[in-house]
Amino acid sequence: MNNIGTICLKPCIPFPIQCPKPSFRKFTLTTILRSSLQDSQPPNSNQEQQQQQQLNLSVLRFTLGIPGLDESYLPRWIGYGFGSLLLLNHFLGSDAAAVTPAQLSTEVLGLSLASFSIVLPYLGKFLKGAQPVDEKTIPDGTEQIFVMSTEIGNGLKEDLAWASYVLLRNTNAIAMLILIQGEICARGYWNIPADTSKEILLDWFKKKIEKAALYDLKDTLYFPQDAGSEFQDLVPIGTRCLLIQPVLHVSNESDTGSQNPDGFILLASTTRYAFSNKDKAWIAAVANKYRGKWMA
Repeated sequence: MNNIGTICLKPCIPFPIQCPKPSFRKFTLTTILRSSLQDSQPPNSNQEQQQQQQLNLSVLRFTLGIPGLDESYLPRWIGYGFGSLLLLNHFLGSDAAAVTPAQLSTEVLGLSLASFSIVLPYLGKFLKGAQPVDEKTIPDGTEQIFVMSTEIGNGLKEDLAWASYVLLRNTNAIAMLILIQGEICARGYWNIPADTSKEILLDWFKKKIEKAALYDLKDTLYFPQDAGSEFQDLVPIGTRCLLIQPVLHVSNESDTGSQNPDGFILLASTTRYAFSNKDKAWIAAVANKYRGKWMA
């Protein structure tokens, strides 16, 4: 009886146990708001503050990040997809004799919503004032460029680079030209001489501006259907709509009646009536950001 061995009931588990730690991938949704245009002088009135808020919000745009995909037509493709599924389900997925009135009502409602999604992009363009028949096309013989004067300070150079991108991205313009105190920033598709260096190209733009007599521009110029005969040599070939917004400098903030021309913002488009009233107001707000900005 004394020879009975001791039975151990503890489980034979090696120690220590190396349990793999759960790994979690960290997904970060980052929204980058470049509002370096805010570095200009503080607004002097509530109206300028509202314009600045509108300017900051207008650069936001939903995007899927797919090259070549215009996200403004996304509702149309969604409408095509769901409408096709409803039709396939009606003719192939169900028996015609077993279709109930409730099913028919649901399918009619779904097709109505799909049709509304299809026409929604065209309706949006119509409400903005642009013609739905015209599309933003790139004329033949143009070349995409991005040149800027070397005398511009780093802070203003960064502002001009971002403003030129936003103006081309959020409007129907294919080319833009900014002149501030004799310095130039050109971006988009232009008809430029072949094999031209950056310095020669900047001088080429200055001669075109001087020929068009735009150095002393004080009033906004808008040509909704034609670029105008006096600006044919300045804008790209095929331009149908031209907007030139002056940049005015007020030397004394208390003297609002004395405004001196400091430059302009030029936008050219191949679409007639390319810029709505909202676009023109937003472009004017961008021009106001460059009041009193110096090159250094």
